Formats: sequence, C-alpha cells, structure tokens
Amino acid sequence: MKKLTHQFVFLFAICCLFSCKTEKTTEPEQKAEHSEVTNTSLNRVEPPNWWIGMRGPQVQLLVHHPSIGNYTPSITYKGVSLDKVHKAEKSENYLFLDITVLDAATEGKFDITFKNDKGEELTHTYELKSREKSDEEFVGFNSSDAIYLITPDRFANANPENDSVEGLNEQGINRTDGYARHGGDIEGITNNLDYIKDLGFTTVWPCPMLTNDMPQGSYHGYAQTDYYQVDPRFGTLQEYRKLADELRARDMKLVMDQVANHCGLEHWWMKDLPFSDWVNYQEHYEANIDTWNSDIVKRSSHRRTSNQDAYASTIDKKEMTDGWFVAGMPDLNQRNPFMATYIIQNSIWWIETLGLGGIRQDTYPYPDKDFMSDWAGTIMAEYPNFNIVGEEWSTNPLLIAYWQDGHENPDGYDSNLRSTMDFAMQERVVAGLKNEETWGTGLKELYVALANDFIYTRPEDVLVFPDNHDMSRIFTQMDGDITNTKMALSYYAVLPRSFQMYYGTEILMDDFAKPGDHGLIRTDFPGGWQGDTTNAFTGENLDDKKKDMQSFVTKLMNYRKGSKAIHNGKTLHYAPKDNTYLLARYNDEETVVHILNKNEASFDLQLDRFEELNLKGKTLKNIISGETFVWSDVLKLDSKGTYIFTTKM
Repeated sequence: MKKLTHQFVFLFAICCLFSCKTEKTTEPEQKAEHSEVTNTSLNRVEPPNWWIGMRGPQVQLLVHHPSIGNYTPSITYKGVSLDKVHKAEKSENYLFLDITVLDAATEGKFDITFKNDKGEELTHTYELKSREKSDEEFVGFNSSDAIYLITPDRFANANPENDSVEGLNEQGINRTDGYARHGGDIEGITNNLDYIKDLGFTTVWPCPMLTNDMPQGSYHGYAQTDYYQVDPRFGTLQEYRKLADELRARDMKLVMDQVANHCGLEHWWMKDLPFSDWVNYQEHYEANIDTWNSDIVKRSSHRRTSNQDAYASTIDKKEMTDGWFVAGMPDLNQRNPFMATYIIQNSIWWIETLGLGGIRQDTYPYPDKDFMSDWAGTIMAEYPNFNIVGEEWSTNPLLIAYWQDGHENPDGYDSNLRSTMDFAMQERVVAGLKNEETWGTGLKELYVALANDFIYTRPEDVLVFPDNHDMSRIFTQMDGDITNTKMALSYYAVLPRSFQMYYGTEILMDDFAKPGDHGLIRTDFPGGWQGDTTNAFTGENLDDKKKDMQSFVTKLMNYRKGSKAIHNGKTLHYAPKDNTYLLARYNDEETVVHILNKNEASFDLQLDRFEELNLKGKTLKNIISGETFVWSDVLKLDSKGTYIFTTKM
C-alpha cells in the first residue's frame, strides 16, 4: 500500500473517536438515541464516541458550542491523554481536541471538562466502547457478491408515522411527484430482506440514509446536513443497526453510500463556518450568501480527466476539484486538515457502528485526489479485508483503471482504492446488443470491451452493473426488448467482476415516459406501500412478463451465488462469429459456458472451434431451463437470446 500523503490524517484518522451531539431538533429522545450519552452541556461533540483497541491511538474531536473557543478542556481518565487543543480561526464556537487512546484505556465513560477565565464550567461525558469485531472480521464485498442497490425512499414504507418529521425543512409526502418524498424507510428494507436474499443477492447497498434537511429533493440523500444522524424520516440509528444485524444473520453484507465531496447547503456548519477554507470557493459564497442561487455558484467543470491529464492547466484542475456540484451542495475542502480528519473519522465511525461490509463513495474523482488516497488508505490499513468502491462515471477504461489500487500510473498516484465502477462495460454491452452485427459493431463491442481488462490491476474487483439510480433503467436502455435485457443481465453477471443491480430491474421497471428522469428512474417498488394493487414481493397482480423476468433473475443470481468458477475462475472467450459470442468461466471443478445468440431463427452452432474448453463428451446443464445435453459437434440454439450452461450437475 502506498505511503499516505498527509501524515497528520493517518495519525488522526486511523484511530478511534466518539462523541455526543445535540440534533437540530433537540428532543431528549433524539439526543439519547444519537449518542447514547446523557451527561452533556455542549451543543455537539463529533464523533459521538469511539472504541478501544483500534490500530491507531490518535483521535480528534470536533467540539461545537457557543464561545467554546474561550474554554480550556481537560480529561482525567486512565489511558486517555489530551495532547493538543486547536482553536478555529474564523469562529470562537469550535475547539478541536487531539486525544490519544492508549492500550491501557478501558471501555467506559469519562468527563471532558471545559473551564473559562470566568470560572464557568461545561461538562461532556464521552464514551469509549469495546469493539464488536476485530479488524480482520470486517470483510468487504468481492467478486462472489451480487449487490442489490436501493433508493430507500422508494422501496417500501413500513412505518407511515415517520413520513414527515416536525422541524425539518421538507414536510409531507407526495407519491405523485417524482422529486418529493414518498415515505420509504429502513424498516421497509429490513422487512423485505428475505425477498432480496431469495432473488440471489448477497449484499444490500442503500443510497444515503443520513439526515438531508434540504427544502426540496431531500429524498435522495446526497446533500447531507448531518454526518452522524440517521434521517428520522428513514428511521433511527437502532433501526439502521438492526438492518445490518439482520443482513449478517442471513450471511449478507451492508454497503454504506458515503459522500466526501460535498454536503448540503443546510448543513449546520454552513451557518457557522470554523475556518476560512472549510469549503471551496468559500469567499465567493460568503460574499453572495444573501442572494445565493444556481446562477451565482462557481460550479465544477466536471472535466474529470484533469486528474490524469499530464498537460492539464492549474485552473482546469481547480475548477474541476473545487467547483460546487450544484448550488445546494457546498464543495468540502479536504485540504483543510481538520476537514480531512473529520471525513476519515466519520467513515471509520460508521464502519464500526454498523459492522459494514463495504463503502460506496460518491463522485470519487471530484474531491482532492491526494486526500482520497489518504482516506481510502487509512480505512484499508485499519480494515485490511474491507472494500471500497468509488464512483468514476467514465466510459474510458484508462480513466477507470487510474483509480484502482496498485495501478502503475505515470504520475505515481496510487488511490488505495480496491474497486471502481465499470461504466465503460455497462455502456458497451448495451450498445453491442442493440447495434447491427458488422465488422466492428454488435457483439464485437462486448468482446473488445472485455479484452480491455489488461488495463486493470484486478478486473475481478471492478464493479459492473446494468443500471443504477442515476441512469435509465436497463429495460428502457434496451428499448423494451426483454430478450436483449436478459442477454445484458446474464453477461454482466458472469463477467470477472463484482456485480450490482438496481431494485426493480427484476420486474422490468422502466422510465419510458421520460427517459433519464431521476424521479421516474426511482419509481416506487410495487407492494412497498399499503394499498398498492400490485405486489412484486408476493407476485400478486404482477403481469406474466414481469414474473418471468423475476424468475430469470432469481435463477441467474442464485446460480451465480454458488459458482466459484464465476466468482474467481479463469476467463476464456472467443471472437464473435455468425452472430454468436461465447465466454467461459472455469476452474478445476466447473466450467460455465455463456453464449449470446443474435440469430432470430434456429441456429446450429458448430462446437469444434471451442476445443480448447475440453468439453467434448461432457454433459452440460442449462441453468435457466434445467435441460441437459452432451457437448459434441453441434449445439442447436432455438432462438435469439442468452444460454448459460454448466458442467456442474
């Protein structure tokens, strides 16, 4: 692993740190639920608590309270030392406390006492906990996993009582508005885990579920206004933990969607910024704060290639990295050491609190890239078996490969990131299945896309997917062609990759009415709301085409779940010919043969070309139909579609 660039970040953030904080709505039950600490006279201390036995002993507490900068803190607790106190240059309402938690420290609560020159005293009770799992027990998702991505507000509403929460900026639900809240919650996901498991998925990735107290569009979760609070419209911290526990009970994993690049404009610190460089273009924001709107904001150029471009100008790099994503999402300045430490410690806090099986990091190329290397490196040093996938929305494999740990980049950059997203493969599969078969188009596009795997350090750690919450549904991308949709799903599923699918793809959910519209892409899952006439969880009133796709996905994913040849076997494929393309995954125990056939009429596939597979005379089974045949000279393909065979009976 590459040596981390910002050494102070490593020292602060590889450690452990917990703290108590008061919510925006300061009901006692929320405060107790959030921090599990009741003795505090401070506004907030973050992180809310920490653990003993972490690999690194240093932690940094952010303390926010009126005039707290005029107070002197002290700690008296065995094994815990207060090493340094930092004041914020812009606001007297902050202190940052550097603390060391030594091996001699034991779990328990202790007081942090704050005194000022007037003799006034404030007290906060902080807690060190025992860890529930060792470093090695935090096992991240890998190529054996299939991830089910969910937009929580649109999946299932188990508790209508939390649909609207007094004191938050956006009130009520409106299921007819694609950009309003619809009421889905954490309990709705938990209640339907058996459905997800029965489909054959091993991992659940919900879009962010932390508080997003924005005046509109708050349902998606990517404009967070509190990094330590579960959005009460989704549920409670206890319910989030229950989701994680219920997944583990089913031998499944939880991936948390995190955002290091930006926060929401209504984040509490935007009302009281601690430093002059806490967010990027801060001086511009503060000069225009009374008239702030989308026309004034200095937005990101989105020229992500400036991260790799040896010829990139300084201004292009700055406009890409420092620009705000949108007017309502302040761009965090990770070059500020206190911000950097805050983000890293927040990630570690959630890993420990929920026992995560992975992190999906939003907009990965947008933050300071040296910080992102430190962030990922610190986490992976603390949890060596963990996994993080970064979103790099690029269809160029060269750009995707740049972000994978161990890749030999000309500029010497190492991201420490194990996995990244394969938007390139996603695009080429769709195009190749839809395009006419010519010398260079059609199935050849899939073949060439896979041939590009030489660029990746570990292709099997790259995450492939048919669709997600930001793009048209795969059924829409395929223009409503069910056969092409099945061909795409099966091909993605057998590649040497980790696999992810968006909720509802299994029942042909679509966005035909307005392709690409986010509100429509994130449609409510039928059966998730009381009174729904169609219930996809049970199959009630689900039409036959949707049931057929649901059955196809179930057979495909459940077979993938148990096939080590698909998980980590070798790969062999043959250049497309006669409108067919064959790919094989194999190990000593099994060979999986995947054939895509574009011939509309019945076609006899000559098998002598595939002699290298050493299958002649062996019996193979179709994993979808269950039919068997003996591999000989010719395989009759009855119609256009996908064919998946295994030697494992």
